Amino acid sequence: MKLYRSSLALPVLSRGLSLLSMIAFLHTVAMPSTTEAQTEQVLYRFAGQPDGENPSGSLVMDAKGNVYGTTNAGGEGRWGSVFSISKTGQEKVLYSFTGGQDGFGPAVGLLRSKGELYGTAISGGVNSFGTVFRLTPTGKETTLASFSSSDGGGYPEGRLIQDKAGNLYGTNSGFNGGYGNGAVFKVSPTGTKSILYTFAGGTDGMVPYGGLIQDNNGNFYGTTYRGGGASDRGTIYRLTSDGQEAVLYSFTGGADGSLPAAELVRDTQGNLYGTTTGGGTEGNGTIFELTTDGREMVLHNFNGRDGYYPIANLIRDTQGNLYGTTEFGGRRGLGTVFELTTNGKLKTLHHFRGGRDGANPTGGLVVDAQGILYGSTSAGGGSPNCSGGCGVVYMITPAAVGK
Repeated sequence: MKLYRSSLALPVLSRGLSLLSMIAFLHTVAMPSTTEAQTEQVLYRFAGQPDGENPSGSLVMDAKGNVYGTTNAGGEGRWGSVFSISKTGQEKVLYSFTGGQDGFGPAVGLLRSKGELYGTAISGGVNSFGTVFRLTPTGKETTLASFSSSDGGGYPEGRLIQDKAGNLYGTNSGFNGGYGNGAVFKVSPTGTKSILYTFAGGTDGMVPYGGLIQDNNGNFYGTTYRGGGASDRGTIYRLTSDGQEAVLYSFTGGADGSLPAAELVRDTQGNLYGTTTGGGTEGNGTIFELTTDGREMVLHNFNGRDGYYPIANLIRDTQGNLYGTTEFGGRRGLGTVFELTTNGKLKTLHHFRGGRDGANPTGGLVVDAQGILYGSTSAGGGSPNCSGGCGVVYMITPAAVGK
């Protein structure tokens, strides 16, 4: 893991990645390789300045196939950037953060709505606890909201969603309980901020790193990294539009998984799917399903050879196959891209090597109309401007996903 500034390092370290990165690498680097279904193609390699460094979140895509994302550092002032990359690999910096009232360190994916981009910076702003911003197609940035320690501890690390009225919803992680236990917030189109729910840090959960999803009735669903009772291994929760929270499942830290850090995905029947960064029968994390009657079922236990520490969100195709990434593990211990088929078989689509192909994918995937998967890695790429590389944006062809 790369640390760029002492102030930026704090929210990054709140995810518990510093020591874990070393442990995960040592745990997996010597493991035998598994069969790789498809070679990955790099669309763009970051160089740090002025294009950005450490793309950490999931990408979004427009109708023309251009992808958009954020870098946690780099850009003109090395405070982070918002970028676009065309289908032919042409990168454009849409905005470079200044580290002031606009915030710094955007670490999660963007929301794209009516041509505009919305996102969060996990630090900075008026009160230094993060911001919500809007970016026009011409690159004009507007800071819609700034967080304080009273907003569940601040540090918005979950991806935003938007309702039909244009209101934005997201989560504050609370910096791992250092300033609070986390919260769910709402920001109106005019920038009015309100807190829908503040986590107490007990059975209701704490540290909601992952973002939210919403059903047709307006209910929100998410995960907390910690809390949930005596085990303190995280929860899956439901929150009504008026702020009533219910815990749907509390992880025990055993075979059922431990420490979920990503947002969920929901099928048409209302079943929820997600990942845990730890636990399971191998201790390397799981892919799980939570049925509508509250039963948690582990669909896959990662063994290190097929990946370790799945920190990013899953995506689901129309057939019910799930796709995602692991930050560590695989052939070189530097992360994987995987597919979990409906019959429960996991296919490793790519093992990152740490060179020009990238390393350590912390963000999830996005898929185009042809079934091509796109994602980013937070390191690798071969640039000498960053220790370990500045990261890449990559693509995996339809042949890789069994089309």
